[in-house]
Amino acid sequence: MARLKPVIKKNPEGKWEDWIETAYKESISLSSTGYFRDYQTYMDWEKGEGEPWPYFVYGAVCSEVEVDCLTGAHKLLRTDIFMDSACSINPALDIGQVEGAFIQGMGLYTIEELKYSPEGVLYSRGPEDYKIPTVTEIPQEFYVTLVWSRNPIAIYSSKGLGEAGMFMGNSVLFAIYDAVAAARRERGLANTFLLNSPATPEEIRMACVDQFTDMIPRDDPSTFTPWSIRVS
Repeated sequence: MARLKPVIKKNPEGKWEDWIETAYKESISLSSTGYFRDYQTYMDWEKGEGEPWPYFVYGAVCSEVEVDCLTGAHKLLRTDIFMDSACSINPALDIGQVEGAFIQGMGLYTIEELKYSPEGVLYSRGPEDYKIPTVTEIPQEFYVTLVWSRNPIAIYSSKGLGEAGMFMGNSVLFAIYDAVAAARRERGLANTFLLNSPATPEEIRMACVDQFTDMIPRDDPSTFTPWSIRVS
């Protein structure tokens, strides 16, 4: 506003849009920057003692999935989340944040596959080009428990949940791995195998080795140019 004052003084009857346009034409910067130096109050960096992250959260999650070895599709049956929320100011809001973050992470680790051209051009640029979680991907049973704890160095003994639960989405990936490993054991195959993330139906199907996957030829990469390159 201090930088806009000369512009406003020249045209006091003008509109906000007029002032901004004039400032733009006269190369008057209307941006401001800042720098956050962390919570110095709670940390002695020389001694290495204190609390550098007052709002740091902890959590645990368990997910149960069902895998179709013929198609590679999976179904998330149940997820249980325990999240350290300290003294939650708004439990309904915090539970919603945990649920949303988990679904976001689940999509990241299981279905949202990015495909790039050999030249590095991103093909999958939006939901119409790759699959994002929808209502059909939400666990059939979904339970979130906020675990109470004390956090005296934070405002109202709270914790910043935000999207902290996103990493918990990898529990679905590991559940898929265990389900595929169980199917492989039934066929006398090794428990150790490669399952890339995101664990798309193609990845799951090829990991469930059988007579059908053996029929798919493994092309020599030096003999062709792929239309897309997987970036893990």
